[in-house]
Amino acid sequence: MINFNNVELIMTAGFPSQFPTDNKPQIAFSGRSNVGKSSLINTLLNRKSLARVSSSPGKTITINFYEIDKQFYFVDLPGYGYAKRSNEDQRKWSTLVDGYMTNKEIPLRLIVQLIDLKTGPSRDDLTMFDWMIQTDTPYIIVATKADKLNVTGRRKALADLQRYGDVIPFSALKGEGKQEVLNKILEYSEV
Repeated sequence: MINFNNVELIMTAGFPSQFPTDNKPQIAFSGRSNVGKSSLINTLLNRKSLARVSSSPGKTITINFYEIDKQFYFVDLPGYGYAKRSNEDQRKWSTLVDGYMTNKEIPLRLIVQLIDLKTGPSRDDLTMFDWMIQTDTPYIIVATKADKLNVTGRRKALADLQRYGDVIPFSALKGEGKQEVLNKILEYSEV
């Protein structure tokens, strides 16, 4: 049984050469800036602020590797789609994330693709879905901020999102979806 309370930030990588090379399975968390990746990771790991929320969206251009019970990694990818990012920052982001996603040496088992349920998928999210499908990369969709919609709006938003795959509604505030996400992570991590 995995102890999700036994977690350690192993590396904050700003360059592909810094990625861990120990061949432990990796579960990557992807989504646009301000979608709630830090809130999801903190909820899954029973922490308040292990994954830090950036003071300004789009500011973080590093990949954080959290070792879970010495068995596998949660990989927190930097958020995409933030319009105010400079061209230089966009280039750094692209080089870093492309270096991660295209590295055949990385034992990437699953991408947890976060979508804000209230706003739906962005153009960048749709590009990500296309990439995951074309590369046959396993993924699950976590619909964040699920508590922000009324019953009718939530039902419609979930139905719209399900055309891209199985969706797990998630609320950091209420803890909804936490166990379902953990079950999928355990299924794909192969530990």
